[in-house]
Amino acid sequence: MLVLEIEDIKTLISKIGYKEFYLELIKTMEEDYSNWEDFDKTPRVANHVDGGVIELMPVSNDKLYSFKYVNGHPKNPEQNKMTVMATGQLSVTATGEPLMFTEMTLLTAFRTAANSAMAAKYLAKKDSSILALIGTGAQSEFQYLAFSYIFDLKEIRYFDTDPKAMAKFAKNMAQFDVKITACKDSYDATDGADMITTCTADKRYQTVLTKDMLKKDVYINGIGGDCPGKTEIAKDIVESSTVVVEFLEQARIEGDIQQMPKDFTCTEIYEVIRGDKKLNVATHGTILFDSIGFALEDYSVLRLIYDLAKKNNVGKEMNLIPELDDVKNLFSLL
Repeated sequence: MLVLEIEDIKTLISKIGYKEFYLELIKTMEEDYSNWEDFDKTPRVANHVDGGVIELMPVSNDKLYSFKYVNGHPKNPEQNKMTVMATGQLSVTATGEPLMFTEMTLLTAFRTAANSAMAAKYLAKKDSSILALIGTGAQSEFQYLAFSYIFDLKEIRYFDTDPKAMAKFAKNMAQFDVKITACKDSYDATDGADMITTCTADKRYQTVLTKDMLKKDVYINGIGGDCPGKTEIAKDIVESSTVVVEFLEQARIEGDIQQMPKDFTCTEIYEVIRGDKKLNVATHGTILFDSIGFALEDYSVLRLIYDLAKKNNVGKEMNLIPELDDVKNLFSLL
C-alpha cells in the first residue's frame, strides 16, 4: 500500500509546480463532476463535539472508492494546533483493496482552492481582476494561487479579525507579483471587488458579508468551515442571488442555504460544468457559490495525486495489508 507523507506531497508539488498542479487538478475535478451520476454520493458523516466537528467524507464509482477523515476545531490555534487536519485513502471498488493512504491537510487546501477557482471559471465575469478575501487563515494563499491561474488578478484586498493572520498573509504574499491591500474591515475589503471569498471558521450563525457591502454584481465564493448552525452570508444575499452548490442534499444541512425554507432548490455545480445550465455574473447578476466542500473533490485530488506519485516514484510502500499464500489463513501471520 502506497503511503504519502507531508514531505512526499511537497516533493510532488515542487516537481510539478503550482500552476501545472492547479490546472491539472481543476481539469480532474471537471472530469469527475461531469460524470456526476456515476458516483455513489452521501452527505458527510459528522460527529459534532465540544468546540468542533470530526467528519468522514466517502464517495465512490465503479472503479475507485475514497474517503477523507477531517476535523474542524476553530479554537485549536489557541493551543497551537491546526484548525483543520486531514488524512485520506483511495481503494479499488471491485475488491476493496486499499491503494494509498495519504496526508490530506495540504491536499484539502489545494482541492478547496481549486474547486473555488473552477466554479469561478464558469460563474464569475471573465475580466474579473480584484479578489477580496474575508479571512486570511490557512486557506487564503491557496485561494490566491488558484484564482491567479484562471484570472488576470490586479489586486487582492484582504481582512481578518486576527491581525496576526493578516500579517502572515502579507508575508507569504510578498513573493508573488500582485498588489495586496490590507483593509480595516470587511466593508473596506469588498470595495470594488469582482470576486469575494469568505473563509471563517467559527461554529455559529454570523454575518461576515452583508448586502450593503455589494455595490455591484459579484461572484461570492462562500467557503468557510460549514456545519449545521454555522453561516457567513446574510440571508438577504442568499435570497437575492443566483445560488449554486456542490451537492444540494448536503448543502441544505450545512450551507448558507440552511437559512432558506426546507424545499429551497438551486443549481448544482455539475450542471454548470457540463453545460446543462449556463450561468454567469455578467448575465445573471450576483452569484453565490455556497461551497461546503464535497467528497468528490477529495476523490479527484486523491486519484490525481496517486497517479502523480506513481509516475514520479514518490512515497513508500508499507506493509499494512497482509500478504498470504493462503488468504483464509490469517492466523498464520502470528
